[in-house]
Amino acid sequence: MWKAALTETVATTFFIFTLVTFIIASLESRVSEPRLLLLFAVFIPCFLFIWVMFPLSGAFMNPMVTFIAALMGVVTTVRACVYFLGQLGGSIFAYFLLKIVMNDEMVDKYLVGGCPINRDGTGISLGTALLLEFISCFIVLLTSMTVVFDKRRFQELGVTVVCALIAASISVAIYVSVMVTGQPGYAAAGLNPARCLGPALVLGKHDLWHGQWVFWLGPFLACIVYYAYAKTLPETESVY
Repeated sequence: MWKAALTETVATTFFIFTLVTFIIASLESRVSEPRLLLLFAVFIPCFLFIWVMFPLSGAFMNPMVTFIAALMGVVTTVRACVYFLGQLGGSIFAYFLLKIVMNDEMVDKYLVGGCPINRDGTGISLGTALLLEFISCFIVLLTSMTVVFDKRRFQELGVTVVCALIAASISVAIYVSVMVTGQPGYAAAGLNPARCLGPALVLGKHDLWHGQWVFWLGPFLACIVYYAYAKTLPETESVY
């Protein structure tokens, strides 16, 4: 188990590092609507890391995924806790590395790729952010985990297609959360509590701590609701 946990820590570190780099690069591009590039900026690193890491540790890299897997009985509580700690550690290290390699101007402009909700008063309310976080996380769970936890469909589609499906669901959820608000002070749905906690700890900025609980409560509520919903579906067999 410790080998898989170490793999999760390393994978989370470099996944977040790569993902944030891709997102910032897309937003810094000189195209007329750089936010359209977010779909590809999120999809590419998500697909790459999920596809490579899936056979090794399950490619969780996210406390939300770990939590739903524990609820569904895919992993034990002990393994989930170890993964959870590894993912938090990986996130903190990833943002520490990003802070080192990014210039100060970029760090300040993008808060090292963190998750502000209402930066400089140009974002959204905490209630709206929580609702968007819940909706976005549920979209990811519904469109990806429903297939992952279905052994027959998983085998029919194959690992590569399933990994692409997961990456696509994450890309769509982030894109929708960005475009639907139109507020520059709101980064997007976090979809990953560890990804939002890391920059808050590394930078310590108020804008990153404001509403930090949203990025934890939203995903975990989505997991609980999805778990209850999954119980109404025809019985399936776990792929793990």
